Amino acid sequence: MLSRGFRLFVLSSAFLLSVFLITADRSQAQDNTAAAADEDKPYKIEADGTVDWATFSGFRRFNSECFVCHGPDGVGSTFAPALIDSLKTMTYEQFLDTVTNGKQEVNTAVQKKMPAFGTNPNVMCYIDDIYAYLKARSDGKVGRGRPAKHAEKSQEAKDAESACMGN
Repeated sequence: MLSRGFRLFVLSSAFLLSVFLITADRSQAQDNTAAAADEDKPYKIEADGTVDWATFSGFRRFNSECFVCHGPDGVGSTFAPALIDSLKTMTYEQFLDTVTNGKQEVNTAVQKKMPAFGTNPNVMCYIDDIYAYLKARSDGKVGRGRPAKHAEKSQEAKDAESACMGN
């Protein structure tokens, strides 16, 4: 039988460890939020509401590949989280890694699974565009629905698309 003192030591050690882990998790979340906020904005929106081509393209690509799980306009669903919330704390590198490699977190409390899209050219050729659109949504700079006005597709965007898609 364990002594009362030893049991108290074990319980207090477990409590301190849990406090440490919660504090570390919060600290990491704050660091991620700060890093996400400090990133250069990948979108450009004119005073009249005209979005750049990448943001408009991201809207189109999101709605062809991602909205099925993540809901219209990235607001989430019962199946997948709201990306407009996730991008408040997620850096571009974390976003890219998750989309490319997928994600799986399954335990008794959580069941999250996202397939890897790293070999899907309809996602990967436009990953920066999708990120620009979702970041603009996350930052509250683009509302729900199709952007009313957008810039024309540049020759550089046409060339990049052609090279990536193998045309």
